[in-house]
Amino acid sequence: MIQNEDLLKSGNLELLARQVVEGFITGLHKSPFHGFSVEFAEHRIYNSGESVKNIDWKLFARSDKLFTKKFEEETNLRCQILIDTSSSMYYPEKSFNKIRFSVLAAASIIYLLKNQRDASGLTFFSDETEFTSNIKSTESHKRVLITELEKLLEKNPIKKTSNIIPALHIIAEKINKRSLIIIFSDMMESSGNESELFSALQHLKFNKNEVILFHTLDKKSEIEFDFENRPYIFEDIESGEKVKLFPSEIKESYEQQTAEFINNLTNKCRQYKIDYIPADVALPIDQILLPFLVKRQKMSV
Repeated sequence: MIQNEDLLKSGNLELLARQVVEGFITGLHKSPFHGFSVEFAEHRIYNSGESVKNIDWKLFARSDKLFTKKFEEETNLRCQILIDTSSSMYYPEKSFNKIRFSVLAAASIIYLLKNQRDASGLTFFSDETEFTSNIKSTESHKRVLITELEKLLEKNPIKKTSNIIPALHIIAEKINKRSLIIIFSDMMESSGNESELFSALQHLKFNKNEVILFHTLDKKSEIEFDFENRPYIFEDIESGEKVKLFPSEIKESYEQQTAEFINNLTNKCRQYKIDYIPADVALPIDQILLPFLVKRQKMSV
């Protein structure tokens, strides 16, 4: 399995994405999901009562599951990937951070989509929309997207704030065909604007779009607030505001407020039928791929 830290040592993002995908697919062969997705873009699960003429009996012999062959026009999934590029996404500074995690995950998804003849697009946002592309399935378009993702790894933005709400509304208005929308964000600016955030998330469901929100977090520090009990100077990466304190002084209050926000976000996503996935950047990147494949499978049936 590829380690996330390998991204720090290599400039070939497409090669890393391919290694992630190939390692993940190999892992599926050894898991309860065997037969689920290796050829998922060429097949769909057979539903009782359908004609049996398109059943792939060779695949049935290998997987002991019934799949019907799909025609090319049935496989054209459209996917727009949104990445938060605010300063907080570049935390932690000295390890595999949230932006690197999101970039490698997005590149892996784009690689999967291209191999399955599906179309992808990218949007980067902070306090404004910084980059957005159309949704296409060509090889040249894939190379453009990979290049734009690589550029994010070269940046080190200072005091760049995030405002996910207008970005979500813009994407909702722009997409005029049913699509899968994938969001990578730490949602750092959203806890004080919950009603506006939930309204923007609901807007994404327009035109029967499917949505996955990968909530990127460094669990150890941002959720568990796991610090030694000594004086620290904590700095808001986006505003530059600093405060000196002992972690134990605010740990209980911090954990309570964080848990409340995440609980509200989880419940609203469930209400709007949005897949909410906590994404701990300390864990292997392939944790992202299974929820994506499950959602893609559902959209293809």
